[in-house]
Amino acid sequence: MDLLEKIMAAGIVGCGGAGFPTHAKLNCTVEYLIVNAAECEPLLRTDRYLMLNRAPEIVSAMELVAETVKARKLYIALKETYTDEIASLNAAIAAKNSRVEIFPLKNFYPAGDEQIMVLEVTGRTVPPSGIPLDVGAVVSNTATMCGIYDASRDIPFTDKYLTVTGAVAHPTIVKAPLGTPFRECIEQAGGALTGDYHILAGGPLMGKLYRKEDLDQYYVTKTTSGIVVVPDEAKLVEMRQTPLHTILRRAKSACIQCQTCTGMCPRYLSGHPLAPHKIMRKLAYAGDVKEILEDADVREAMTCSECGVCEAYACPMGLAPRQVNVFVKKALRESGFRYRKEMEKPFRKREEREYRRIPSYRIAARLGVEKYYHYTIRDLCEMQPEEVHISLQQHIGAPSVAVVSAGDLVEKGDRIGAIPEKSLGANIHASIRGRVVSVDEHTVVIRRE
Repeated sequence: MDLLEKIMAAGIVGCGGAGFPTHAKLNCTVEYLIVNAAECEPLLRTDRYLMLNRAPEIVSAMELVAETVKARKLYIALKETYTDEIASLNAAIAAKNSRVEIFPLKNFYPAGDEQIMVLEVTGRTVPPSGIPLDVGAVVSNTATMCGIYDASRDIPFTDKYLTVTGAVAHPTIVKAPLGTPFRECIEQAGGALTGDYHILAGGPLMGKLYRKEDLDQYYVTKTTSGIVVVPDEAKLVEMRQTPLHTILRRAKSACIQCQTCTGMCPRYLSGHPLAPHKIMRKLAYAGDVKEILEDADVREAMTCSECGVCEAYACPMGLAPRQVNVFVKKALRESGFRYRKEMEKPFRKREEREYRRIPSYRIAARLGVEKYYHYTIRDLCEMQPEEVHISLQQHIGAPSVAVVSAGDLVEKGDRIGAIPEKSLGANIHASIRGRVVSVDEHTVVIRRE
């Protein structure tokens, strides 16, 4: 098998985002191969652990991928403050006499956003609603590169490295078999330090927020980047819990049209026509959102990355332009609108962008999680759950189809979910040795034996 076939067989998907199947993403020819090692979200430390402990594998995987995609320029982009990680990578590069280069970034949010990273490294703006391939680049996460290295040696994707941090006794990196309960991951980090808390799956800006009472419903997937325990009194909990009708009422009544949400928007600064303040204004004058769905400015909401800068940092009135954009995007999709990217027109970053980068610590402080920002997390705990609940949809595309039945004995690494014929998808593998307890269209449950 060639590399793409091995990646598909191993079930590798993007570990840093929505989980796009990697064998499809790398089926291209590009000028730039960029490894995203900037860890976009404050608090997460997984990429740093991997760069310190698996640097040779990351560099080797880049060389393999570069040969496949014909890339001439190979960069690992990470924050310049990651001095130990840079030293580790440079040692691996030197040992292999590799053509991989380090690209240091300023410590700002959202440095790890895929489109922002492409702009930093190449100087090219990805068109609105476009992808890095549109400007000759492909981007993969650090953990994805580790998965590709394993796949090249016929090792399937069965375990996920992730950060467990926040209000826990011992913030740590865990290597968790897919399907491990969130609760066990938190227990592995010494348990929560507060009785009243919420859980973030991911980082504080773009992660999904869950109630403590619902904790037992959630399990590790291929795209789980972190589990953050957040006290209920943290500002970000209040922001996330505000009802939509309240958000819309505030948007209509309190927006002062200062334009700061637009002026600080990473997409706008990269050269996109997205202007959140215009969407807020037009929504204020509309009786119903359906009245403004034909408006060109409103339709730009479809290009919002939902990074949260506008509501967590920019707006002086405490409004939530991001949530307004999410609401408008949903209405646009329901109306049948599809954004068409412009490939003929070049987009260029705005000059003021250089002076409007937001320090990562400052945005963490605005969210009320700054006390967890400076944690150094170097320990790894390898988890051994007794039972795993493995989702058959851990990726973009069609859900996998179960190829096992209740009662089957499976070894770790056995395929339990297959890509549907002629579909975009990913294979799923058993993450522990054990007996299949149950199978439905969504989940395979395996108990250790």
